[in-house]
Order: sequence, then C-alpha cells, then structure tokens
Amino acid sequence: MRSDVVKKGVTRIAHRSLFHAMGYRDEDLKKPLIGVCNAFNEIIPGHIHLRDIAEAVKLGVAAAGGTPIEFPAIGVCDGIAMGHRGMSFSLSSRELICDSIEAVATAHAFDGLVLIPNCDKIVPGMLMAAGRLNIPTVVVSGGPMLAGRHNGKNISVSTMFEAAGKVGSGQMSQDELHEMELQACPGCGSCAGLFTANTMNCLTEVLGMGLPGNGTVPAAYTGMRRMLAKTAGEVVMDLVRKDIKPRDIMTPDAFENAIAVDMAIGGSTNTALHLPAIAHEAGVDLSLDTFDQISRKAAYICKMSPGGSYHMQDLNEAGGISAVMKEVAKLGLIHTDAMTVTGTIGDRIKNAKVRNRDVIHSVDNAYMHKGGIAVLKGNLAPLGSVIKESAVDKDLLVYEGTAKCYDSEEDAIEAILGGEIKEGHVVVIRYEGPKGGPGMREMLNPTAVITGMGLKVALLTDGRFSGASRGACVGHISPEAMEGGPIALVHDGDKIKVDIPNRKLELEVSDEELAKRKVAWKQPEPKVKTGYLSRYARLVTSANTGAVMK
Repeated sequence: MRSDVVKKGVTRIAHRSLFHAMGYRDEDLKKPLIGVCNAFNEIIPGHIHLRDIAEAVKLGVAAAGGTPIEFPAIGVCDGIAMGHRGMSFSLSSRELICDSIEAVATAHAFDGLVLIPNCDKIVPGMLMAAGRLNIPTVVVSGGPMLAGRHNGKNISVSTMFEAAGKVGSGQMSQDELHEMELQACPGCGSCAGLFTANTMNCLTEVLGMGLPGNGTVPAAYTGMRRMLAKTAGEVVMDLVRKDIKPRDIMTPDAFENAIAVDMAIGGSTNTALHLPAIAHEAGVDLSLDTFDQISRKAAYICKMSPGGSYHMQDLNEAGGISAVMKEVAKLGLIHTDAMTVTGTIGDRIKNAKVRNRDVIHSVDNAYMHKGGIAVLKGNLAPLGSVIKESAVDKDLLVYEGTAKCYDSEEDAIEAILGGEIKEGHVVVIRYEGPKGGPGMREMLNPTAVITGMGLKVALLTDGRFSGASRGACVGHISPEAMEGGPIALVHDGDKIKVDIPNRKLELEVSDEELAKRKVAWKQPEPKVKTGYLSRYARLVTSANTGAVMK
C-alpha cells in the first residue's frame, strides 16, 4: 500500500503515535487510507449540505474495508462573487484547490481519494488534482438545486440576474423582484440550470470519474444522494485493490466523449477552459480545435436552461446523462469501450432509456445538427474564442455592428445601465482575460442586464461568461488584451462581424491599420500587484489553452 510509507516499520513509530492521537487503532492502520476531500462550507449553496455527503462516503469506505480520513477544500460561490473584484478569485481558485489536494494527499500518502465538490471551479479543480496525483479516485458531487417557482413557472438564479435589467427598464416592480428573490433558489445544491457547475458534474460522469446520476440527481433527493455517496466510498476501495488510476480512465477517448456530450446538452462555455486544464494534468493534449471538430459532427438534443426551459431535475427524470450518451452514440461520437470507475461506458449505457423525448430529443430530431458550443476564429481572435450557440436567438447568429469599448466590466455595466448601448452596437469588454482581469472574470452581470433590458446586441470579451449567460456573447477571445491581442486594438466605431454559422469573428479594419495600432499600443499597469492574483497573472496561460498555470 502507498500509505505504508507513513505507518509501517520501526522508523514510523512517531508517525503511528500521531495517528493514535486522533483515535486511529492498529486495525485501522492496517487498512488502505482513503482521503475524503470535502469542499463543505457555509458560503456556497451547493456545498452547505456536503457534510452529509461526506459522512455517507466514509460509511461506504469503512464498509468496504478502508479507513476514511476527511480533509477540506476551499471554494468560491460564483454567484456571490459576481460583479465585483471577488470574481477574480473564481477561476484562479481552481489552481489553489488542485494544489492543496496534491499537498495533503502526497504529504499523508493516501492510498485513494474520494473527492466531494459541487460548484463551478471546485469540480474541475478536483478533477485536475486527480489527474496530477494519479492515485485511485472517485468524484461524487452534492447534486443540483431544484428550480424555484414563481407565478407557475420554473425560475433559477439566472432569472434573478436578468430581473435586474427588467427593473432598470421599467418592466418589473421592486415588489415583484423581492418576491422572486425569495423563490428563485429554494434550497441546497448547485444552481438549477445547465450552468458551469452542473455541466461539469455531468461531464464527470462522461469522463468516467463519477457514478451515473452524479450530475443530475437533485441535492434535495437526499436518500438517493446518500446512496450514491456510499457507493462511491465502496467503489474507491475496488479501484485501490485493482490499482485503477485516473489516467487509466481520463484518456483521449474519455475527453472526446465529454466534449460530444457537452455539445449535445449545450453546456457552459467554461468547459472549454476546464476540460483542457483537466486534460493537461492527466497528460492529454486537448486543443480548442478538438471542440470545433466534434461540434461540427455533434447534435444539440437537450434545450436546458438558460437556453431553454428545462432544468436538471427534468434531465434526471428523462434518463440522465447515461440516456444522453446512448443517444449521442448513434452518431458514432461515443467511445463505448472507454473505462469508468465502474466498468466501461458501454456497460453504463446498455440499459439506459430516454424517458421523456421532450427533454432529450433523438439525434434525428435534434434542435441543431451540430454542437451547442461554437469556436470562432478570425482577425479579432486568431487563437480562438467561444460562444454558446444554443443560447443565441436566431436573428443574432449573424450580427454586424459598431464597437463600444470598455476596459473593465464595471465600466461596461455603467454604460449599459446609463443607456449608452443601443441596438447596432457591439459591446467590447477587454483587459478581463486570465492575465488582465486577473482571473478571467465572468460577465454574467452585463449579459443578464442586456437580456433583461431586451437589447439585441453582441458582447465580446477576453473574459468569460457564466453558464447562466445567454445571447450573442463571445468569450475567451485569445490572445487577450493584456498580451496585446487584437481585442486591445479595437476603437469605438470600428465595424465588427460575428458570424456563428461560419465560425468567424472579424474586425473590419485593414491589416495595415491594425499594425499601426499595435505599434502605438502600450501594455497597461497590472490591476493587482500583490498577493496570489499577482502571482497568478504572471504564470497563467491563455484561455485557448485552458488558462493553466505554468
């Protein structure tokens, strides 16, 4: 056992004494030591109940002959961090989570891990740690939140962000806003739509690192979530005995499966950051071009909120991710022999059934015969950019307008609320990339306000968008402005064309003029010069490579 290095032999007497101080018996130390990384905290709704999940995991580990040892991980609530400097710590916290798990698991020589995340950056951070450490690991999440209800309709946190725009434009009263505020998020779990957290928890199943139901069984279904957690504890013990490790599971085929399902369900654009970063830690090269290649062959078959009206409990009742995979397999895009923590993908989907064709369409009756996410390139994004095509109105799929440029999210919000933005404009928010932000802040506030106000405009940024964003919103523009990318050279009044069907993002300015502007451009002073974000900005790579730190 790997843990023998901290518990076996005469030179480890002191080590064993420290274990005994915590109540571990000789019998406990003879068993595999399983680290149970619990991201519980009292600031993220998706994590408020994770103590219960961890207790169930530990019961499963103990029942299967292991010694469970719990330790914590940090987390940032993207919704609460949204719209202020706190959002700089969202994406950047992913690396802290990965590093801290590596530190604890290596320092204490765990034989295996069960990782318990639920929300946005915690899920990919833990999967990155699994790939880096490469010891037997299972991931089990806390489950999605149920949708709220208002006037007979399902609502979620994205409804509330958009409601701010409706109040600003006089479409909603303050009293109705407060009533919705109390109804939108009815309990624990990751926010109810197919936003980043739920997308990543679903893709954890597809990657093979989580159990069926990991992404869709609601947090409020406490009995089912506990059973899932207990099973995860038992499964990790089986992996330890067989020495099956994350890199055996997270192969190139597994990542291609994940992208195909991501395209089918219209997942968050943040997957184009997280999957490459996870792949990087697992020793797999995954480029943005792979997303585009699979997108062109995929089918968009689940119209989930914010692109549609269905929420996670609907997808769960319709057959969940296993049913989606079985449908996508008809296109030849699923490697059914890919390994999971419990057999192969083929084993999982063999008996899967689509129980509601309104929620999970057939590939023949797809909403689009291509993926829900598109990768755009052009002279404004030479290294690529990303848009959630499935959440764009048809009349905005091809859009040409004049640029209105802002060097921060705050300046853009002020302009939007101040009435500066009109139809025919292209809102450009720059210096919000991995280095410039720093931390590549999500732009949910400006997109939600634009949607709530009913404005039909495009929004471009070297930052990123929340999974809750919808509309003609192009993010991850690479190279970013802080590196002197073309987005830094855009002037107010420049013509910009967004052509999603043809995967083009073009600044209609001559190469000669852009070259002159490049010579005149000067890199601005960093927004943050001390602390973690300063180090992060110096080490982080471009969005098109997953914004990993090197």
